[in-house]
Amino acid sequence: MSVDGPRGVVLDLDGVVYRGSVLLPGAAEFLAWLREREVPFVFVTNNSTRSPREYVEHLRRLGVAAEEGQVVTSALCAAALLQRWRLAGRVLVVGGAGLREAIREAGLELADGPEAEAVVVGLDVDLTYARLRAACAAIRRGARFVATNLDPVLPVEGELWPGAGALVAAIRTATGREPVVVGKPEAYPFEMALERLGTRPEDTLMVGDQIATDVVGAQRVGMRTALVLTGVATRDDLGREQVQPDLVVADLAELLRQMRSGGEGCGRSCM
Repeated sequence: MSVDGPRGVVLDLDGVVYRGSVLLPGAAEFLAWLREREVPFVFVTNNSTRSPREYVEHLRRLGVAAEEGQVVTSALCAAALLQRWRLAGRVLVVGGAGLREAIREAGLELADGPEAEAVVVGLDVDLTYARLRAACAAIRRGARFVATNLDPVLPVEGELWPGAGALVAAIRTATGREPVVVGKPEAYPFEMALERLGTRPEDTLMVGDQIATDVVGAQRVGMRTALVLTGVATRDDLGREQVQPDLVVADLAELLRQMRSGGEGCGRSCM
């Protein structure tokens, strides 16, 4: 697969398509170009606070058309894992409405206190100490510990907010337990995305803004990777990481120019 000819494209959202309520350069044009060429694409995000429906509504407010089936969240991956475990008890969620909705739609009952069979931790912008205490108590009593992701930060409109990984670290420190992680760079979201696209990993391009999650995870499953510099990763990060993306671009506008011109192998020179 050359960079100008993927049969499917997977894109991160935060820091790639938008930052908060700001659409990033080239996003609308890049997605329109994919549609013109009939290249299927899906969005994959570690942010579990919103449901696929809410992500679609947010994208539409920014002028980007999308369908719910094009959105894969770490919340969906967590819910799918819990279903495979065939849990009989309730689930305590430390996270937003999107995570709670995904758990409920998987047929599982939510817990309000430490009497839970599993604890699922995601980004929770309304976290209380009482909820944190209940999660730790449940895990100490033997509840399974699931993390939607370990992202330390979340890029939002010029700021880096504490991410789900910061909350997971607090619970890990307090309990001494390690979570099962379902978000990027683990294989779960990439496999779900590939299933929805119907493409092989080697024919699919992952576009992300973080090396440790987007690039590492996609390469593990055999996908090609493009890194944009509109989110978390910087040029300095490239020199510190052993794993390198196949392509580095300033933003989706630059990626579109490279793909239109058939710029295979431009690599780090695309900065």
